[in-house]
Amino acid sequence: MAQFRPLHGFRDFPPERFAERAHVFATWRRVAARYGFQEYDGPPLEPLELYTRKSGAEIVEQLYAFVDKGGRDVAMRPEMTPTVARMVAEKASALRLPVRWFSIPQLFRYERAQRGRLREHFQLNCDLFGDASPAADAEVLALVIDVLRAFGLTSADVRVRLSDRRLLNALLAALGHPDERIPAIYAVLDKLERTPAEVSREKLREAGASDAEVDALLALVARTATEGAAALRPLLAEGEGAERLAALEQTLALVQALIGTDVAPWVRVDLTIVRGLAYYTGLVFEVFDAQGELRAVAGGGRYDNLLQALGGVDMPAIGFGWGDVVLTELLRDRGLMPTGVATLDWWVAADDDLAPARVRAVVGALRRAGERVEYALRAQKTKKQLEAAAKAGARHALVLRAAGAYAIDVASGERVATLDDAALDAALARLAEGGTTFTTLMRPEAATTNA
Repeated sequence: MAQFRPLHGFRDFPPERFAERAHVFATWRRVAARYGFQEYDGPPLEPLELYTRKSGAEIVEQLYAFVDKGGRDVAMRPEMTPTVARMVAEKASALRLPVRWFSIPQLFRYERAQRGRLREHFQLNCDLFGDASPAADAEVLALVIDVLRAFGLTSADVRVRLSDRRLLNALLAALGHPDERIPAIYAVLDKLERTPAEVSREKLREAGASDAEVDALLALVARTATEGAAALRPLLAEGEGAERLAALEQTLALVQALIGTDVAPWVRVDLTIVRGLAYYTGLVFEVFDAQGELRAVAGGGRYDNLLQALGGVDMPAIGFGWGDVVLTELLRDRGLMPTGVATLDWWVAADDDLAPARVRAVVGALRRAGERVEYALRAQKTKKQLEAAAKAGARHALVLRAAGAYAIDVASGERVATLDDAALDAALARLAEGGTTFTTLMRPEAATTNA
């Protein structure tokens, strides 16, 4: 008989893997909510033109795109930004600014599956619309750092590497590069770390740069990596470049105030961070593991023109995408991913001669009070039931008898409470009133009071 497996680049999520995913989602949601972001979602299937208008026709080869039964060119969403830009543009006049929205969509791209990149993944998208100030940039960067910290990661584990498209343009102009050469330089910078040095030099020369210009550019990139924004001041003493540098330094100062600690260990100015040519307009950043073993953990930046292109609304925006695949690998590598599925609070067992109705009544009362409870669906010896409780990971077991009951700690086998029927009924009644847990009521002093 044929054995079916997930498609290449797709994943199953059995309970132990789903528990990891749930932990990631819960952490994302918790920190985003602290920053005032509201959750939204959109359709997983969109018109193909929504993506080709933003990224060009060449993106079609990377999409799950097809013609639907109505003859429409459609695609499974490969990213969320075009969708949220469309949604915000539609409601722009009714929204309170700045708009703070986040989502955790599942995204699809037809790419070669490899470590850190699959053909589907879930992604945290956080976007702030309607504010072009350094304060808005700082808000998003601080959110990124606080999410990292919420997972238990430190500045020794990860680094935010950032640049600014406007700042880089000013630097290239100061170095004597004409505007028509800038796209080619961006392409070289984007792959600088992954390309042999001589290959990068040759591509810069092919773009029209002299040997002296190549040397000056690469020296500036290296110096910025070690000295930070201070390395840029000699070239940007006045004009727009000086303004952009001042704005970047202001942004970092604001981030430091928001996160309550020195920003320098977390953030590094890096001129090789350029991201998509047709997409970003200002600040750009990516998050990498400090050991350089994985792909980028997250990335984003300012895209002030996209709403105008997709929805005819002039509204600045900044945001980021944060996939679950690389993040999950990083957390596992650092020993920061919780293991195992959620445990049961109680297993309700029963002696052979106890009426099943009594068992189900107790189970129902515990569940209605919010306890996680399981019991044997078929008659079993008490020993077998307690073995099942241990395998299920239950913390405690309540063993019902013909007269009364007793509670045990499943891991140790220690009996923690003994109750007669009246005491058990009183404990269940108190539990129904709220404000306590059955575990609390089964502590020796509480059980004595109930009795």
